[in-house]
Amino acid sequence: MKELVCIVCPNGCVMTVNSDGQSITVTGNKCPKGEQFAYAEETNPTRTICSTVKTAFPYAPVLPVRVSAEIPKNRIFDVMCEINKVVLRQPIACGDAVITNVLSLGVDIIATSNILKQSS
Repeated sequence: MKELVCIVCPNGCVMTVNSDGQSITVTGNKCPKGEQFAYAEETNPTRTICSTVKTAFPYAPVLPVRVSAEIPKNRIFDVMCEINKVVLRQPIACGDAVITNVLSLGVDIIATSNILKQSS
């Protein structure tokens, strides 16, 4: 038995998740989104990452980035290792890919600021 707080909508339902290895039951949710969230957390938890990458520009030593879609929770540290290897040496714009298809996960690391484009 697990207790989860749903983060999908503002209700913040406290749910109980029971799994016997073959089926999952969820109680405490006020809407179907809570059950979907609990099922996903039990079977394939995913997360987003927001971080920064280093740049070669003194006026902006780091650039904020994020993943373009959720990644498996157990790959967070692997993705962060890849992000930490990057040093941007050319200006890029918000939404541009910093790393394409990181670790073959089908997810890009994208810039979330235009600071390098605005200052160049």
